[in-house]
Amino acid sequence: MSIPLSSIIAGTMNWGVWGKHFNTREMEQLILQYLEEGVTTFDHADIYGGYTTEASFGKAWSALKLPREQVQFISKCGIKYPSEARPYSLKHYDYSKEYILWSVEQSLKNLQTDYLDVLLLHRPSPLMQPEVIADAVTELKISGKIVNFGLSNFTPSQTELIRRHTAVTFNQIQFSATHLEPMLDGTLDYMQHHSIKPMAWNPLGTVFRVETPQTLRLRSLLERLTAKYQVTSELLLLQWIVRHPALILPVIGTTNLERIRQLNQLNQFELELEDWFAIWIESQGNKVP
Repeated sequence: MSIPLSSIIAGTMNWGVWGKHFNTREMEQLILQYLEEGVTTFDHADIYGGYTTEASFGKAWSALKLPREQVQFISKCGIKYPSEARPYSLKHYDYSKEYILWSVEQSLKNLQTDYLDVLLLHRPSPLMQPEVIADAVTELKISGKIVNFGLSNFTPSQTELIRRHTAVTFNQIQFSATHLEPMLDGTLDYMQHHSIKPMAWNPLGTVFRVETPQTLRLRSLLERLTAKYQVTSELLLLQWIVRHPALILPVIGTTNLERIRQLNQLNQFELELEDWFAIWIESQGNKVP
């Protein structure tokens, strides 16, 4: 069974000590603002904030006393990240059954919920054993602690390795107008073929973060397109992603209330075909083949 997620997903990585240092009340307001704009899915990972952000979010969520069925929680596990909370000697991956089960229990406790709508394996490990992973996923589904299972940053071959042993419903990948590889290397084709729903992290790419020939070309084009469509450059970049037939769900990290309020405009316009290709062309710096 695949549970419905909102067409845009709120990424929480920067809500805590890895970014904005929001207190409980500020997180409450942010959750409510997203919900007001129809964004009901919240993306977490156990490592965010050095294993602290899930608990901070959970405290805010609990304080709101809203129906759990109103939202969907995604979390990820598998990375052992050196931090004050867990003083590992180095960053590494662990996909033993015991660690997966324990990680989910910790996320449930921190988020103050009985189940995760989606559990993702955060990064592929050369040492992962698909039979062991499948055993853990089966146990978690039978116990009702997760509804759906997926992956994050997995290639098609790595995904195939896992899905031969257990159903894979989602894969969260890096994809944007400045990171085109999944559209060109078969990753999105593979997911469409196997009905795996893509999520895209960092969907705005590096357009506004660095100055390169690529980003300067894109900024110039976006300036013209914002005048044409009367929407922000950010919405144009998100529309470019959601126009793809794989039906990609962008994971956005903004905590700016005004930008969140603008999200409802995303479904009110569609890029014309030539404008969609223009963004691809300016990203590559040459015409399509």
